[in-house]
Amino acid sequence: MHEFPEFLAIPLAEWVDALMSWLLDTFGTLFDVIGHVMLILLLYIEKFFLWLPWWVVIAAVFLVAWRVIGKWWHALFLAGLLFLIGTFGYWNLAMMTLGLTAAAVIVSLAVGLPTGIIMAKSDLVESIVKPILDAMQTMPSFVYLIPALMFFGLGKVPALIATLIYAIPPVIRLTNVGIRQVSQTVLEAARALGASPRQILFDVEVPLAIPSIMVGINQTTMMALAMVVIASMIGARGLGLEVLLAINRIEVGRGFEAGISIVFLAIVIDRLTHALAAGRHDTKTG
Repeated sequence: MHEFPEFLAIPLAEWVDALMSWLLDTFGTLFDVIGHVMLILLLYIEKFFLWLPWWVVIAAVFLVAWRVIGKWWHALFLAGLLFLIGTFGYWNLAMMTLGLTAAAVIVSLAVGLPTGIIMAKSDLVESIVKPILDAMQTMPSFVYLIPALMFFGLGKVPALIATLIYAIPPVIRLTNVGIRQVSQTVLEAARALGASPRQILFDVEVPLAIPSIMVGINQTTMMALAMVVIASMIGARGLGLEVLLAINRIEVGRGFEAGISIVFLAIVIDRLTHALAAGRHDTKTG
């Protein structure tokens, strides 16, 4: 009486395994093509960041931060954080991490923005996609590694896929919210002037939703960066791998240096993307 009856057990694990096997058998070639395209994208972005001289990156961060934030000492602080990463000896690893993050954000935007727009235009699509996004955001990050490994093997591509799954929900949600919050009065005025649905979308709704979309990009970028340690478990190099190796070898100093480098990189990216979002908002409201 104290044990749960066995006849009520649901073999969910067996069903999921069967589904995964069917997907591999049916769409194996498609997964290979997707993996190849993503690997090329990731390698080109990573090589670009590694090709840039360190002083060029730091100078660019300083100038961009000064431009979007408007305070030279704040820009100097962000540039100084990048300089400290270099003094720790982790510059190349930081650029690899930045490459993975950038690739994940690019793919997230390519998939997330159209998905968010479709959700904003259809209540039915929104009702279907929202529970999927909820599951993607609440499921433990380690769970993403299993299907990523099965479909794409070990290496950079499954790390990118796992990062993508974890990071994409914010940009989808906030694109949907931003477009839905556009004033109906503005839309009616556009229709009265003879604007087509396409013109209303790209000339009215999307521009007015830019502040919300920029916040979504900021959150997606930060969530992608938060996956670097977990992604290192399945083949992603970079700062996350250094943290993982330090944990395995119980090297506290090494782990602290790599960990604080991730924090510094996160601060720089967060401040820049947040300032860009705030700047766009001020431009629209000004």
